[in-house]
Formats: sequence, structure tokens, C-alpha cells
Amino acid sequence: MISSVLVANRGEIACRVFRTCRELGIRTVALHSDPDADALHVREADLAVRLPGATPADTYLRADLVVKAALDAGADAVHPGYGFLSENAGFARAVTDAGLVWIGPPPEAIEAMASKTRAKELMGVAPLGEVTESDLPVLVKAAAGGGGRGMRVVRELADLEGEVTAARAEALAAFGDGEVFVEPYVEGGRHVEVQVLADTHGTVWVLGTRDCSLQRRHQKVIEEAPAPGLASGVTAHLYEAAERACRATGYVGAGTVEFLVTDGGAAHFLEMNTRLQVEHPVTEAVFGIDLVALQLRIAEGEALADEPPAPHGHAVEARLYAEDPAAAFAPQTGVLHRLRVPDARRATAQGHC
Repeated sequence: MISSVLVANRGEIACRVFRTCRELGIRTVALHSDPDADALHVREADLAVRLPGATPADTYLRADLVVKAALDAGADAVHPGYGFLSENAGFARAVTDAGLVWIGPPPEAIEAMASKTRAKELMGVAPLGEVTESDLPVLVKAAAGGGGRGMRVVRELADLEGEVTAARAEALAAFGDGEVFVEPYVEGGRHVEVQVLADTHGTVWVLGTRDCSLQRRHQKVIEEAPAPGLASGVTAHLYEAAERACRATGYVGAGTVEFLVTDGGAAHFLEMNTRLQVEHPVTEAVFGIDLVALQLRIAEGEALADEPPAPHGHAVEARLYAEDPAAAFAPQTGVLHRLRVPDARRATAQGHC
């Protein structure tokens, strides 16, 4: 049984995992760089371990330091959260080689799917090679990681080389991996993803769809479950493809298979994120489950029920983004002083829903 979990991450996802651990009576361990010493996730954990340094490359992306911190803190399991090392097969192996429980998919599944190029090959989709005018517009995309980083839309062939260089630099800084690839950019397609959960006994749960089409700078803004307005045949196809991806890789744990769906209902495989997603709470709300708790159970070797719970209702998640209007609305950090959420019942009565 898992008794102590180190979360190899920071911020919201660390707090989210700690919440479930507290409910289950599991001791929690946080990591922090020097600038994050007083961050909320540090204050919420039972124990915090300092990673000397200020940049992610010197702290949260150092697999050797993270594993050492887990051992020094007496943790018996590591939850990677999302971002940083969450889709790094080498890190997963380092965790298990150290005798710790890895709360995530097997390294082999991460290797098969965490690289977007290899994932597309596995699903029968090939990235573009030599790009010509007839291929435009195209999307330059980081092979590792996610969250919109390392992505560029290119509409002019003359811009391609510069955008590839910029995407490589951004991906290397964010994920420690500068590999990028180029694929067709589907104009106006809906971004629809499928939540999956698999155990070590061969059971795969397909937990509905989420629509994440409303985005800004390739960052999701609104996410809702289930994805509205999908024809039953399209949904069935997405479910089948998502389950096939899991079984083809021997997948274990929580993951998300992402697609672009055209107005005509054609589905284009984008990638599989071999980790928990930021938008996982909308699936939890619709299915009445705790995905983090299920991750922990699966890591302990427990079996899922043959079928997942039945979904009920609809859930929407909105993300808050801070931007500086004086700097061309560039992303910026800052303090949130007030959040006003209108009363849903009054808004509905006034026709403002």
C-alpha cells in the first residue's frame, strides 16, 4: 500500500494530488525551487524538499535530484503531475529503479506515445516531410510535452525555418527536448479528446469526450464534457481509437487521446498525453469519480470494475490567463485580487447563461 507520495511538480496539480492524498490518509511530499519556497503547494504538503536553483532546468527537470528527494523524504511513490518530467520515460525508469512506485504508465507506453512523432506512426499517421506551398498552412509542434508550448502556425513558406527554430528553442527550455515536427493545420477543426483509464489486469475504461476547441495561443481556455453536438458515429469512432491506442501500448493509468474533428465528422489523431490533464475535473464531475484516487489504486495493483460508472450531466471548466495589454497582451504573472462568479440561477433567470 502507498503511504507517502512525492509530487514531482508544483502549483495547481501538486495541490490537486495532495487533496486526494489527504482524503486517503497518505503523507505528502512537495518539491520546490528557490523562487517557489513559499508557494501554496509547499505550504499544503506534509513535508517539502528544496531543489537548489531557480530555473526548471536546474530543478524540476532534474530527474536525479527529484528521485533523491523522494528517497531522502521517505516517500514510497512518485506522482509526476503534468508537464516537466511527467512524460519522460527515463524518469519513470529512474523512479522504479530506485524502488519507488511510479504513479503513471509504463516507460514503454510513455516512449510509444509521449513523442508525438512516434505516436502518430503508431496510429498510422505520418508527419509532413518536405513542406511545399500546397501543404500550407502547417503546424510546427514539439514532439515532447504540451500546453501549447513549442507550437507555431505557419502560413507562409518563407516563415517556416524561423518558426521551426523558435519552436525548438521553446520546447528545449520547457521540456528538455528540442525535437519538433510539422503536420497539416486543420482550419476550424474542433479539438476533442477522450479520457482513458487502464489497469494492470487488461481493463480499459473510456471515460467520455471533452471539447477543448476554444483556445488562445494554443492554450485551452474552455473545456467541457461531454463534447456537445458530436454524432453518435463520430463518438464511437473516437472511443474505438482511444481504446486501441491503450491496448497497442500496454497502457496503464490515466491518459488522454486527442483528436481534431472536422465539420464533416472526420477525426484526425493529434496525440496521446500519457498523464493527467489540466481539464480532468470535468470528466470527474460527469462520471462521479476521482481520477487521482484511481491512479493511486491502479499503481497499487488494484483492478478496475469491468465497466466504468455511467455519465450524468454536463461540466464546463474555464481557465484564467493573465496578460499584459501594454506588451501586446503577452502572458504575464500577477496576483489575482478578486474573482466574481455570477449566481447561476439569477443569470439564467435574466437570460445571461
